[in-house]
Amino acid sequence: MTERPKVLHITTSDSSLDLLLLPQLLAFVDAGYEVVGASGPGPYVASLEEVGIRHVPLERSTRAMDPFSDVLYFAELVKMMLRERPTIVHTHNPKPGWFGGVAARLGGVPVVVNTVHGLYATPRDPWPRRGAVYALERVAAMFFDIELVQNPEDVTAMRRLRIPASKLHLLGNGIDLKRFRPITSEARAAARAELGLEDRTVAIGAVSRLVWEKGLRELFAAAVELRESAPEAQILVAGPFDSSKSDGLTPRQVARIAEETGVRFLGEQREIESVYAALDIYVLASHREGFPRSAMEAAASGLPTVATNIRGCRQVVDNEVTGLLVAPGDSISLAASLRRLALDPDLRARMGSAAIAKARREFDQNAAIDVTLEAYRRLLSARGLKAVA
Repeated sequence: MTERPKVLHITTSDSSLDLLLLPQLLAFVDAGYEVVGASGPGPYVASLEEVGIRHVPLERSTRAMDPFSDVLYFAELVKMMLRERPTIVHTHNPKPGWFGGVAARLGGVPVVVNTVHGLYATPRDPWPRRGAVYALERVAAMFFDIELVQNPEDVTAMRRLRIPASKLHLLGNGIDLKRFRPITSEARAAARAELGLEDRTVAIGAVSRLVWEKGLRELFAAAVELRESAPEAQILVAGPFDSSKSDGLTPRQVARIAEETGVRFLGEQREIESVYAALDIYVLASHREGFPRSAMEAAASGLPTVATNIRGCRQVVDNEVTGLLVAPGDSISLAASLRRLALDPDLRARMGSAAIAKARREFDQNAAIDVTLEAYRRLLSARGLKAVA
């Protein structure tokens, strides 16, 4: 029997493999590839292995930037390449992208692919940060055969860095439209009963890691304002703590914020569909995004979204059509937009219907899967290798 080509997907954390990439990984398995995931070890490894995705732990894989630790991380990547001998290495997230391509070339990997989920710098960042990130992206691009870029704004930015246009391919992003679909009245009633929400409550929800970069400071300020101007509004936040990030919230902070603002923290929710089902409005006040999945999931569920007017959110939310866009860091505008939707159920219904239509047109994950599989086939063929067994 012909051996299947091995595809090694590298992310920083196991949560990215499970929560963000799993549908793609399973599609690649169905297409005939042997698929392996590599990341820092964690609680999501069991979920991956339950569905047949073997996991390789990278003990030095962290989001934090530390020169000494990163040298050890790079050495760990090279050793893994030599041990695993993959046919394709596919990197995700900033650090695997910056280090993984070089390690793959040193390990003799025939095909090296990177997905740009969002450049790790924004126009609002100071020049030293932007300069460092752009330099790393430019150097790393030399080691990739192709860069699959989720956001069209990032394609433009990377072309300005003089990354060859032949290497840049627009990937887009998508979700499982069978899993995330318009909320039925029965699902809504059950989800709200589970959370103890009254019929008159206007539930405003955010789904994110508990880090300040997600615009939580502005969201909490908006919550305080809404207590006066839209007292029937209730803000709920679902998502895990992230102690690996320097701006991660602590349990003590969350307890204090809940008491002071009235925001309800739901913790991490694996069955996130039930959270969307309970909501009337979705909110994403983030300072940096690539192409946010949570906002796409909310749109497919039929929720109007208030989001920041930044790269990524602009691709998901059509202002005044499927939701409202506000300036990042502006808690006053955020509160005003949330109040506008909270007080106008007809507007929520119109925008929710438009969001469903947009999700069906633009957010099907199968499109991104097809682009990736075609890239694999083309690159393997160029090296005289078979794409599948």
